[in-house]
Amino acid sequence: MIKYIGSKRLLIPKITEIVNNLPEVHTILDLFSGTSRVGHALKKNGYSVTSNDHNAYAFTLARCYIQADRYRVIKDVETILNDLRLVKPSPGYFTETFCIQSRFFHPKNGEKIDAIREAVAKCDFDPDVEAVLLVSLMEAADRVDSTTGLQMAYLKNYAQRAFNDLELRLPEILPGPGRAVHMDAKEAATQIPCDLAYLDPPYNQHSYRGNYHIWESLVRWDKPEVYGVACKRLDCKDYSSPYNSKRRIYGAMEDVVIRINAKYLLVSFNNEGYLTKQEILDILGRKGKVYMTEVDYKRYVGAQIGIFNPKGDRVGEVSHITNKEGLYLVVTEPGLQVDRIPLSPKRQLSLLEEIDG
Repeated sequence: MIKYIGSKRLLIPKITEIVNNLPEVHTILDLFSGTSRVGHALKKNGYSVTSNDHNAYAFTLARCYIQADRYRVIKDVETILNDLRLVKPSPGYFTETFCIQSRFFHPKNGEKIDAIREAVAKCDFDPDVEAVLLVSLMEAADRVDSTTGLQMAYLKNYAQRAFNDLELRLPEILPGPGRAVHMDAKEAATQIPCDLAYLDPPYNQHSYRGNYHIWESLVRWDKPEVYGVACKRLDCKDYSSPYNSKRRIYGAMEDVVIRINAKYLLVSFNNEGYLTKQEILDILGRKGKVYMTEVDYKRYVGAQIGIFNPKGDRVGEVSHITNKEGLYLVVTEPGLQVDRIPLSPKRQLSLLEEIDG
């Protein structure tokens, strides 16, 4: 899967362990799905998962990893991927924007991306098949980019991987049903009942739309006007999420939590976020009994190697390479018992810490 700030790849074993030890959980809503890593892991564990995200690239990832049924799409996907691998490179919008005007990719790979994306756009594929193809292309591009993990800036000199040839691979599509939706979080929380809602919202000033604007343009293929050294979509200027605002995040989080119809809420929130631990506990405590634990977690790769401006020049040093990820479990129904939930090797037989008040 793609490199992603806030990715819960290393937390997935703990998340699935907690969920697996909860009684009466069959349906799960992943409200801010991002890469769909968590939803993918929960679908693999046998749960009925609905993944939601308002960004088009994240919705496409969810269609591939959650909604697409391997048994139904695999034959078509494998045949089409074989054809796309033979498409001849042809420079176009992507090459001009992200290889010439900016330097996120080597032109030889930009020309291949252009040709493959145009080929997909010209065909009327089944929506789930198309999502798998686009994710294959997105992940292939991610493996040959020249960034520190975000699309706010590219490296001054090409990363070594940027010289590798673009390679389409088959994503890990899972068998069985699932659902991907493309809603505002409040809308999804209101309309989609579930046994457990997983929340991993944006938590500070970094906008996912701005951080991954190339994937948004690649999936939409609307060839938008761009601005700045990083060639961001113009709509990145206008888009404003309350979760990226220190002033608005408390109200936004409170509003979405109140709307959720679920037995359990499992919330992941970073200690670098705008909400303090006490503020999170205040919000969640109105919904039910709250348990929590904190896990040491490596920061995203860019934060581990330094700070770069949009031109790729290093302008800052690393302050710390780890932070803490809080996992908060809310039990909304008094009769449900969660007495023994293993968390980690160090606390294998411990309880989640129950928060009073």
